[in-house]
Amino acid sequence: EKTPPAGGRKVFHPNEGPTRAKRGKPEVVQNGLLRPVTLSRGDLYKPPTADELNQLKEAESLFHCSLLKMQMEELLKEVSLSERRKQLIDSFVQSVTEQLQTVPQTSDMELSDLSWLSGGVKVPFVLVPKAAKGKFHMAPPISVTIIGSYPLGTCTKPGISVDLAVAIPADVLHPKDALNQRYPRKRAIYLAGLAQHLAASPAIGAMRYSCLHGNRLRPILLLSPPGKDSSSFTLRLHACPPPGFFKPSRFHPQRNNIRTDWYTGLGSSHEPPTPHYNSSVLGDMLPSAHLQFLTAVSSQCAAFAEGVALLKVWLRQRELDQGVGCFSGFLGSMLLAYLLSCHRVSNTMTAYQLLRNSLHFLAFNDLTENGITLAKGPDSTPSLAEFHTAFQVVFVDPSGHLNMCADMTACTYKQVQHEASLSLQFWDDPTVDGFHALLMTPKPMIRTSDHVFQLCELVKLQCCCKKLNLLSELMDHSGNYVLTALPFILSLLQRGLGQRVRLLTHSLTPDPEWPVESDAPKHNTQPPLSFGLLLNPEQAASVLERGPPADSPKAEEFRQLWGSRSELRRFQDGDITEAVVWEGETTCQKRLVPRQLITHLLQLHADIPESCVRYIGGMLDDVIKVGREVCSTGEEESLKVVQSYDDLSRKLWTLEGLPLSITSVQGAHPALRYTQVFPPVPLKLDYSFFDREKLSRSLVPHEVKPCPVYITPIQVICHMEGSGKWPHDRVAIRHIKAAFHISLGELLTQHHHYTCQPSPTHLDVWKDGLVFRIQVAYHREPQVLRESVSPEGLLIVRDNAEAQALEMATMQRPLLTSTLHGLQQLHPCFGAVCRLAKRWLGAQLFSDDITEDTADLLVASLFLQPAPFTPPGSPQVGFLRFLHLLSSFDWRNNPLVVNLNSQLTAADYTEIKNDFIASRESLPVMFMATPNDKKVSIWTKQAPTVQNMLLLAIRDPMGGILWEEKRLSLVPITMTELGRSEHFGVEVR
Repeated sequence: EKTPPAGGRKVFHPNEGPTRAKRGKPEVVQNGLLRPVTLSRGDLYKPPTADELNQLKEAESLFHCSLLKMQMEELLKEVSLSERRKQLIDSFVQSVTEQLQTVPQTSDMELSDLSWLSGGVKVPFVLVPKAAKGKFHMAPPISVTIIGSYPLGTCTKPGISVDLAVAIPADVLHPKDALNQRYPRKRAIYLAGLAQHLAASPAIGAMRYSCLHGNRLRPILLLSPPGKDSSSFTLRLHACPPPGFFKPSRFHPQRNNIRTDWYTGLGSSHEPPTPHYNSSVLGDMLPSAHLQFLTAVSSQCAAFAEGVALLKVWLRQRELDQGVGCFSGFLGSMLLAYLLSCHRVSNTMTAYQLLRNSLHFLAFNDLTENGITLAKGPDSTPSLAEFHTAFQVVFVDPSGHLNMCADMTACTYKQVQHEASLSLQFWDDPTVDGFHALLMTPKPMIRTSDHVFQLCELVKLQCCCKKLNLLSELMDHSGNYVLTALPFILSLLQRGLGQRVRLLTHSLTPDPEWPVESDAPKHNTQPPLSFGLLLNPEQAASVLERGPPADSPKAEEFRQLWGSRSELRRFQDGDITEAVVWEGETTCQKRLVPRQLITHLLQLHADIPESCVRYIGGMLDDVIKVGREVCSTGEEESLKVVQSYDDLSRKLWTLEGLPLSITSVQGAHPALRYTQVFPPVPLKLDYSFFDREKLSRSLVPHEVKPCPVYITPIQVICHMEGSGKWPHDRVAIRHIKAAFHISLGELLTQHHHYTCQPSPTHLDVWKDGLVFRIQVAYHREPQVLRESVSPEGLLIVRDNAEAQALEMATMQRPLLTSTLHGLQQLHPCFGAVCRLAKRWLGAQLFSDDITEDTADLLVASLFLQPAPFTPPGSPQVGFLRFLHLLSSFDWRNNPLVVNLNSQLTAADYTEIKNDFIASRESLPVMFMATPNDKKVSIWTKQAPTVQNMLLLAIRDPMGGILWEEKRLSLVPITMTELGRSEHFGVEVR
């Protein structure tokens, strides 16, 4: 293996010869391992060179550890193009360029006459309206130049794209072609002519059309090399006007270039501006100038290309660099150029520093309010204020005429801001693996957003544009009703959701691709439009939307927003205000209040029916529903159990008459931390189903009647204070504990009239239809179990399974229950995520391998160490992250640290990692470290096994199941099905 993975060590081939060390001394490869040679005393104590000192200082000042620096360097090697790949690209570009120079000349014809196109090649443009003035003829391009990231040295893997600008001859165009889509149509027809010419060349592989960042006005021709290299890279042909053909002033954001009478057939006294159309034409005029500008900037900064590469990887992992209105790699390059040109970063900075400063700028500079410009030209260029009136996000190029963020919505930039701020937050945390969180972990919307919903029938957005009177905007977007309606839908939802969400995001429509023999796809053929909500847990589930007072000027605006749902209400403080009340009695219903809100607003203001809104958040709640008459997700039942336990705990604390006082009362049952899959439901016994046993007066099921329902006992550990009267014999201690069980039962019956049943090992208390199993504990009993006396009379202390089990039951599990109970108070959906996770584990026959305590700790890690995400805000997103954790975590080489109560420091993390590496072979397969268990992993000591861990790892639970309207199957798999199954993914029904 010649090229190591990111962060890995190089593995040398056995046949390799000696290699040279940093100081010039050879190193010998023996049996496939690198062996250093013996150094002399002079070489061993040789002072470090200046280069070594600089590298050491950089690693100390810029990185948490030198490993992060090496990981960055390896990543840059992985994404950089090899020399062989560059040679292939250069050869193919040269071949295509030669082919383009032989394009045949044709005679003039009407622009609408496409009869000269043969071979089934279609024009990559939606010709609506069909009428268009002008003449057209084919001719060889006047120049073919490489533009974009490849000549700049910022082209990265995967998805290598090389851009080729093909200049359309000036006699093909007309100075007035900027009007009424004449230039975009000629551009598209010219591309079709090139496709027809190149189709006959054996040097060209597959050909297809696409659009640059989804802009239908800027189609491009994609070319692949023939043979086995067809998938190694893609050549993108851009048809551009010749330099200086159009005047940039014609494309001022306040000017109109699409006439209303041409587009609609109806006259108009006022022509609205067409800023988006103008930007699309400007974008074709300036790529060469942009390349010259970036080349000049990058020549002054040695790490410019590497900084852009890291920024591209960061954007790619967050799905922000592709699609309509994306923050592309080109924008990343321009951002770095802006920071360098205004001296916010230094030319001597490393790639790491460039990335960090870029993220810092994005996190703390809002381009939706205060745009930035690279222009240093004349005052005739539009001002930033004029750009802000036309666009939501403003970043002006060096010419001063083009807003490079013209198609970006404010929500997309807010998402970039949020991601940048989040990245800086956990990169500065020494307990987080910043490299993997920033650059190695993908963040799809389904695992990032708490709630996700989709607009399925996009054709309905035509009615939305009509109702919202968006004709001028529809003209500006050349009939793309999806992009026209999107900003208004986002604004509507933002107003309605208000403080319920911290972030509203939407999917970026991917660039369409289609064969050159097919017509351009229509706007409604694109995938459903997805929206993500990052919830504010304090207000997201509120059923009350309180508005302004009835006599306030804002009251009318509130009524218009909510329509018939708005009503006047008097509150306890005496105020009479407008208000909207949503349905929601149970926690599950309250969790879906955003769904009610969204469907109501879309129906009222955009004519989008509820059937077109596919709401994905909360769809998994029904798999943990309990009860017969009124089904709920069990959260209310868990709360009743905890409330009953709290009352019992208070009464135990106040008991009088015991020989020793009670020092602590702790729950040791999953129901007391809200994580029991099916929490105990209060029951009322029907005594006709029982006989009463004569001696103990116990209830025994009647022989002739059905067996009564099983009542789950809830474990409670009651610690008694230490005393010199406690015996030092294990049997005597058990007798004393049995006596305490009897005394506790008598006192609870006497003072609180509870039905109690004492036994030698525990006391069962019947309270509120629940059974609490109280177990008295003595803190020194595990130590007594470890002690024994040898035949020679020596005291031997030896750990054993009995002592470990007792310590686990009376100390570790109660402490874990208390800690996770506190975590539930911080994150209300923690318990629901645990229950979903354990429901899935049980259905996949893993309950014996992943115990309840282990599963709860796995889920807790998602809330305590969520990087690169925020803590889950809904059961669904937490469950999906749990599945991803099981399928992707490297248990072989890394411990999973669960930092309960934030007790572990950075030094503790280092200690845990070092101990783990040193003792890996003797540790459990799934190693989990907690503040009270740093070295042993008591929760996974017995299970799972290596085989079952492999079975867990190969299950691919993230295969898009939620997007296909399918349900996770929680029906257990039989052994027969397991034996003949060829794919161990989540079962789908």
